Amino acid sequence: MRRVAPVRQTDLVRASPSFDFSAELWEWSSKASWFFVTVPVDVSDEIAARMEGFERGFGSVRVRVRIGGSEWATSVFPDSKRQAYLLPVKKAVRVAEAIAPGDAVVVRLALVDLP
Repeated sequence: MRRVAPVRQTDLVRASPSFDFSAELWEWSSKASWFFVTVPVDVSDEIAARMEGFERGFGSVRVRVRIGGSEWATSVFPDSKRQAYLLPVKKAVRVAEAIAPGDAVVVRLALVDLP
């Protein structure tokens, strides 16, 4: 029988499922200035399937995100109207990456807290 090497924590982090996609940045129509990217439906479906029963408050899922040279930790939130997750994009990222509502952004999203 072949001996298997133990898995180190850093290997688990590298093995976290990640998703690459392009989507439009948009502004929530309310008094507050919230900006989001809608996670594509097929990616949202896969996230929901992987994380079923392990969601946090409001059905959120913790993720690590990269847009351009900016990387940060946040959560995606389910939106029943769009049938997809919403990714909030904070001002520091919008400024650093020079993106505005209507711009298409390339996103890498990795799941955190895998079951």
